[in-house]
Amino acid sequence: MRVYVPLTLSGLAEAHRAGELGTGPLVAYAVTPALREWYLSDDIEELEYAALNRAALASLRLLAADPAGVRRRVVVAADVPDGVAVADPDRGLDPAALGEVRLAGPLPLAKAAAVHVDSADAEADVRAAVEALAAADGGDDDAQYVVDGAEDHELLWYATQEIPNLV
Repeated sequence: MRVYVPLTLSGLAEAHRAGELGTGPLVAYAVTPALREWYLSDDIEELEYAALNRAALASLRLLAADPAGVRRRVVVAADVPDGVAVADPDRGLDPAALGEVRLAGPLPLAKAAAVHVDSADAEADVRAAVEALAAADGGDDDAQYVVDGAEDHELLWYATQEIPNLV
């Protein structure tokens, strides 16, 4: 199963030093039954892209908690055995938890398939999205428009061998 783990650049640097992501439980995103139902597609590539975007939004939330962090969203794509990533059945259709899964323990960085990171060009829009996040969560449509503006930037794909250059 492919999972998408939201991070920040400082979180990626820590994972690179430690050789693993997190200490567990670790929040990630994947193609879950609820995400399939919400997205209404059978195309696995489209569904995985939706899971990647959910992880990118979670990365935005991590940036909101890290005022000194570089304003770039980071998502690590990794392959884990089926059953390792578990969705909470009580939150399955909660819009805030679509695609969310948990991994009980740390995820070895060696399991990573790729890293997705914003380009430097996205930093101003990501910064604005981070600042608007709380208002968007409160229902402010203008703030939500700003948050959605970060999604206009495609995350760039990097091979895992490029992690040292990213951090």
